[in-house]
Amino acid sequence: MDESLAALLSAVGLTPRGDLQALSGGDIAAVFCLATDQGEVMVKHDDPERLAGEADGLRALHEAGSGLVVPEVLAEGEGWLVMEALEVALRRRHDEAALGEGLRRQHAVTGEAHGWPRDNACGRTPQPNAQLVDGRAFQRERRLQPLAEACQARGLMDQRLRARVEAIAHGLEAWLPDAPASLLHGDLWSGNVLFTPRGPAVIDPAVYRHYPEVDLAMLTLFGAPGEAFLEAYWNGSAPADWPRRETLFQLYPLLNHLLLFGSSYHNAVLRVVATLEGYQD
Repeated sequence: MDESLAALLSAVGLTPRGDLQALSGGDIAAVFCLATDQGEVMVKHDDPERLAGEADGLRALHEAGSGLVVPEVLAEGEGWLVMEALEVALRRRHDEAALGEGLRRQHAVTGEAHGWPRDNACGRTPQPNAQLVDGRAFQRERRLQPLAEACQARGLMDQRLRARVEAIAHGLEAWLPDAPASLLHGDLWSGNVLFTPRGPAVIDPAVYRHYPEVDLAMLTLFGAPGEAFLEAYWNGSAPADWPRRETLFQLYPLLNHLLLFGSSYHNAVLRVVATLEGYQD
């Protein structure tokens, strides 16, 4: 076993009872399970700054008290992250509603500024979180513009498409009201939602504060939450412009996928841009 990991485990009173067992699905970080004298734990090995950002996000979600299950951070440092291992169970009838209710309670934890005290990462993409009071400015300056610039720099977007994204970013004040900044998971696609005997769980966050619809838009883009989830989340208070917000907040993750995975996401970006331009007509 790596000496730095062994020292980290020892510092928190965990004694290994075997070797690291590699798990599938670790596309970004290497992910392992490890038997210890206090039960099984999950272990990640990756860039130290990226893991520090994940650990910070897990702690923030845990402290929010939303009712959603969040893995406890047991130890972190030297490029390792040790977490509570979650037992996965079959989805139960009420789990979709419980997920919606928990996410609504999480989003009720708000701050005055959009962003986060530290930068983190969404996948392998660095995610700048320097805080701004106005949510429209944050979406423009910390999300859409940096990603459009990065995509063009890699030859994944021409100047015309970048200009169209920029126009959308600069037009937000015309229709999107400012709002309190909700605590977000930040990378809430279906693969980061688990169902456990204790209820719905969320993993692998990229936490910051912003419009709550950001998490919903990610979940509907890369997943299919049921009607029970949406009814429990909205609780009769869905904004009239939810379809427009959903489309807007799907642009950032699609730009990120274009940057990470290449031209197969180009048409999806084009469709979202065209839809948003249609709202402006």
